[in-house]
Amino acid sequence: MSGFFNGLARFRRGPWELVASVLIALGVVMLMQPFFLVLYTYSFIVTLIGTVMFIITSHFPE
Repeated sequence: MSGFFNGLARFRRGPWELVASVLIALGVVMLMQPFFLVLYTYSFIVTLIGTVMFIITSHFPE
């Protein structure tokens, strides 16, 4: 677990891509759930942030 946080602090690709992937998945789940309108409202923004974050972190060193 400390290796994960160490990778985040040093801007390594693996941990940041994992965070971006989780954001993308969270946005898709928020988009498909039928119960809360506020989650549906922010689903596109969360997915977009995760996608842009994934594109940026793909240029980080391994």
